[in-house]
Amino acid sequence: MEIDYSKVKVVGFDADDTLWVNETYFREAEHEFARLLSGYETENKIDQELFKTEIKNLDIYGYGIKGFMLSMMESAIDLSNGRIDAKVMTKIIDLGKKMLNHPVELLDGVEEVLKSLSERNYRLIVLTKGDLLDQERKLEKSGLSDYFHHVEVLSDKKVSNYKNLLDHLEIPEEEFLMIGNSLKSDVLPIIELGAHAIHVPFHTTWAHETVRDEDNNGGYHTIDSLKEVLDLL
Repeated sequence: MEIDYSKVKVVGFDADDTLWVNETYFREAEHEFARLLSGYETENKIDQELFKTEIKNLDIYGYGIKGFMLSMMESAIDLSNGRIDAKVMTKIIDLGKKMLNHPVELLDGVEEVLKSLSERNYRLIVLTKGDLLDQERKLEKSGLSDYFHHVEVLSDKKVSNYKNLLDHLEIPEEEFLMIGNSLKSDVLPIIELGAHAIHVPFHTTWAHETVRDEDNNGGYHTIDSLKEVLDLL
């Protein structure tokens, strides 16, 4: 598929599971949460109920580990009919703290790509969802801050969110390219907006970020490794 990137001047990067590992730690925490609640329900049922609680709470807590931790606590109370032990609740809180304090694990080729694009005078920005404090902390730990001209933590990644940000930063749509692992958040809204997007799938995807085939009209490249971006630009 031929896509013309010749007008691109600004490249936006998603953070979680594009620059560094993130979703893997959520899956590990979910498994441990199910183990803690195993006396009340099966792991499959616990996973289903936790997911429902997370989605219900998105408008209240937004995206990120802290909201996830609060949803685990609420689910624990519901699944146990209020009988959950305080010691188990403490362990659930500790699960969230462990995630927040986890070392940042960069994905393959990230720094190589950022360095190369910077040297080629592309303006690089981070556009991510999640908790502001947590994302700022991860970016600082990553050692990548100096590559980026701007960092934006969005409450959501819909067409309107992107449009408002590009307008604020005075970036024409045809000059913008977004790179990320989520079709729903990083790619399809950008294509609808009239900008460019490149999809870099991560091996683990949150169910909320999945896209039905009939909702995907294409118009973007999918690559296996972030390093392939250098061949496209």
